Amino acid sequence: MLRSLPVEDWLTLEPPIIDVRSPGEFARGHIPGAHNVPLFTNEERAIVGTLYKQKGRDPAVLEGLRLVGPKLAWLVEEAQRLAPTGRIRVHCWRGGERSGSVGWLLDKAGFVDVFTLKRGYKGFRAHAQATLRSPFLLKVLGGFTGSGKTESLKHLGRCGAQVVDLEALADHKGSAFGALGQLPQPTTEHFENRLWSALAALDPSRPIWVEDESAMIGRVNVPSAFFAAMRAAPLYFVEVPQEERAKRLVEHYGHFPKEQLAGSIQRIAKRMGPQHCKNALLALDEGDLEQVALLALRYYDKAYLHGASLRDPMRVIKLTASANDPEALARQLNELP
Repeated sequence: MLRSLPVEDWLTLEPPIIDVRSPGEFARGHIPGAHNVPLFTNEERAIVGTLYKQKGRDPAVLEGLRLVGPKLAWLVEEAQRLAPTGRIRVHCWRGGERSGSVGWLLDKAGFVDVFTLKRGYKGFRAHAQATLRSPFLLKVLGGFTGSGKTESLKHLGRCGAQVVDLEALADHKGSAFGALGQLPQPTTEHFENRLWSALAALDPSRPIWVEDESAMIGRVNVPSAFFAAMRAAPLYFVEVPQEERAKRLVEHYGHFPKEQLAGSIQRIAKRMGPQHCKNALLALDEGDLEQVALLALRYYDKAYLHGASLRDPMRVIKLTASANDPEALARQLNELP
């Protein structure tokens, strides 16, 4: 049976999702968990789109049929591989020609249930962005760089708290060194999709813990409404001695090649100041990684204090902890009202 459903109903279903947009569209952003089974390649989509603009719908549809004809068996086989039970969800950009055609094909090929998405990925994006503007009960874990916040949040999650790891969703740890050892970052669009997916799995009536972040995590932007909610939420500021934090940074980043560490230092050279940058590079060359970390922390601590100063001081709760025991901090946080 072939059915077209609105996004709210379509997202509650369990069958696998195939996204029949081109690989380029899929790479810019997609529904988390979807599989790309493209009706057209990037080049073919451009050809059909140009033809539609220049000569109208009918010639474009005819050319699309010529391009898709040899792929029909492959499309069905891919769908069968991904959805062996015969139940599947299908979508394209606007819920029009592409998903309608593939839905019809799969229905004729014997699929039990084929659910297409009204308004397509465009409708999903509107739904996701509306969700990200919702009023969430956020609690923000803050503190200077190297305080062990990410690890503490992981332990907090194991204690039963609701946690969203923004840095994991962004594939970046937030500093000039944050891309080291990480996968390539998603687009801002797909970061928003990942954030929507993480939030959709949680209970909005319960508090959700996140780590304090800047408006940008690497090259992706935190959605403005969600960032505003983070800034307005209670900030649990963990105070950890600078020496402990420097040692932690060495443990986390010291194994990366010197060339990569030097590149990260040079990216913040102007903000560190030329002399501090020069001293950090010299310490790196001499293998004194703890001194490199201490010099970097002078900049990051100053920058973090500036960001924290923009918050309502009545909403800042200071805690003392050790960077070497994030599990203890998690237990402390979990016991707070």
